[in-house]
Amino acid sequence: MNFNIEIIGVVAGILTTIAYAPQAYKIYKEKSAKEVSLSMYLVLLTGLILWLFYGILIDSFAIKLANAVTIVLALSIIYFKVRYK
Repeated sequence: MNFNIEIIGVVAGILTTIAYAPQAYKIYKEKSAKEVSLSMYLVLLTGLILWLFYGILIDSFAIKLANAVTIVLALSIIYFKVRYK
């Protein structure tokens, strides 16, 4: 795959992935996730796992990296949602 195209994917992945960090931090800091939709994050997690598998199948570094990191963030939000009910 073209290196320049992969760079665009990496930048896009970084931007979309870090979008979840403030939510995870806010939940952790406030010890409350009552306003977070568990079903939304479960659907999101399912999609992220499928994107990760897709990235593995087409061997795209950008897709694999972005979705692996976002899976960790989504799992942390799900964990906080369950823990801070």
